[in-house]
Amino acid sequence: MKLTWKNQSTNQNKKRPISQYSNLPFDRDEETHDTNTNENNVERHKIDDGAEPPEQFTQNGDVQRKTLASEKDETTQLAEDFQGQGNKLAEDGKYREALGKWEAALTLTPDRAVLHEQKAQLLLEIGEAWNALKAATRAAELEPSWAEAWITLGRAQLNFGEPDRAMESFDRALAIKPESVEAQDDRQTALHLVKRRKQLHSSGLSATKNRYEVGDKTESP
Repeated sequence: MKLTWKNQSTNQNKKRPISQYSNLPFDRDEETHDTNTNENNVERHKIDDGAEPPEQFTQNGDVQRKTLASEKDETTQLAEDFQGQGNKLAEDGKYREALGKWEAALTLTPDRAVLHEQKAQLLLEIGEAWNALKAATRAAELEPSWAEAWITLGRAQLNFGEPDRAMESFDRALAIKPESVEAQDDRQTALHLVKRRKQLHSSGLSATKNRYEVGDKTESP
């Protein structure tokens, strides 16, 4: 909702009344002089407000902006260094060490989708499906037009036992990248699991519980 200021009172246009008391320690000429002085002061302030800022202030502002930009560049470079170290550790099979490096990078640059996606892949590799699901979800949130993020999310959902949602994620990936063989194959896997679950349900598995229901056996007298 757009908010606007209310109109100011128009009483300021009215003339100030002359005092009813006489023999005051000043006369109207002095009042006129004071009024003119105040107007001149206001006019000088207007001129000052429109003046250019001193060169020293301008230089200080430029220095601050350059300092902030330099600090941002250093932070990004440090995060990329941590990411590269993590990549090397992951290639060598040192998954926990790699996770530590990527976590350090995410501390510096928490909105980098590629780091969350890599983290999700590694967590799937070591069997931490829930943490992988959270990391992959974050990657897809940050880069919704990135097909690989949706593929990784679909795989995390598969490993977490959610083939229906996995199919939705693979469909999102295929909508972005229709030629993706990975998304096509993984979607078929998810579809097979969905069909398999329906078969199990029809043969005695509860529709609300992922386990077989076995009736209580009672011995006949």
